[in-house]
Amino acid sequence: MRWDRRRFLGTAGLAGLAGCARHRVANPPNRLPPTVQVSVLHGVDGENSLKAHAEARGIAYGCAVNVGLLGKDEAYTALVKQQAGILVAENAMKWAPMRPAPDQFNFSAADKLVAFAAENGMRLRGHNLCWHRQLPGWFEGFATKENAATLLTSHIETVMTRYKGKFQSWDVVNEAVQPPDGLPDGLRDGPWYKLLGPGFIELAFKTARAADPGAKLTYNDYGIEGEDEGSAKKRAAVLELVKGLHAKGLIDAVGVQSHVSAGGSYGSGLAGFLDAVSAMGLEIYVTEMDVNDRRLGPEDALRDRAVAATYREYLDLVLKNAAVKDVLT
Repeated sequence: MRWDRRRFLGTAGLAGLAGCARHRVANPPNRLPPTVQVSVLHGVDGENSLKAHAEARGIAYGCAVNVGLLGKDEAYTALVKQQAGILVAENAMKWAPMRPAPDQFNFSAADKLVAFAAENGMRLRGHNLCWHRQLPGWFEGFATKENAATLLTSHIETVMTRYKGKFQSWDVVNEAVQPPDGLPDGLRDGPWYKLLGPGFIELAFKTARAADPGAKLTYNDYGIEGEDEGSAKKRAAVLELVKGLHAKGLIDAVGVQSHVSAGGSYGSGLAGFLDAVSAMGLEIYVTEMDVNDRRLGPEDALRDRAVAATYREYLDLVLKNAAVKDVLT
């Protein structure tokens, strides 16, 4: 039986490496015979791997991983080892999974990821330390304006101190800009803003800088890639936020999530934003790239060509900027 690219990507559980395959799984990974698992990996390893292609350009390629599958799903684990030089936890290091109670931390998944990366010579990104989503269930009834600053700083200090020197970069604050919310400076009207005002961003970065001075501190956001008016407004707001953090020596990099769509328009607006970031001496990371193909027709071959073209066009655009150091899907 001949296994084509799409069927393999689906069965291998490759949601983190190829978004185009995540919603049509032909068979679950545990139904793949071992001989098929080996044969479908042939030809895209070594110098032909994504990792090797990236290294040849002086950048790192990696992906978000489901930590629970590492070592458990053989095909998934083999593919991550083969293709990735840098990893980030998909969900395991967000507040909800790490904070079962106000006075408790669960480091089991994060420890597993750190060990896996060390065993396989991979670098790590930390995601994330402060976000308005995936907060634990106890947060809303427990967090107050009086204790929020301590909650935030103690979380950052505890997590970053435990893993000091093990993570190349951290998404310190994630998605804090949302111009439609109508707040000054285009900030998001989220739980941290409600509790601490705009100062929560600087507080998070100052705490992170003290906890691990060697880590690259990153502001990470989405919706800044397109040529539409909404993307332009968000880019402008993010750039002002980054400028303020840079002036205080609190930021080292900007993460451009890059959730893009097949057939979308990406051009001078994004390029100008990247130029402005790199002019400050900051690094740029493509942190969560995937291609949405839901607007395409039903034919797999046409979808695949359109998705491939979008990856190529988008990466051709962003990789023209030498400040782009990491690409993660």
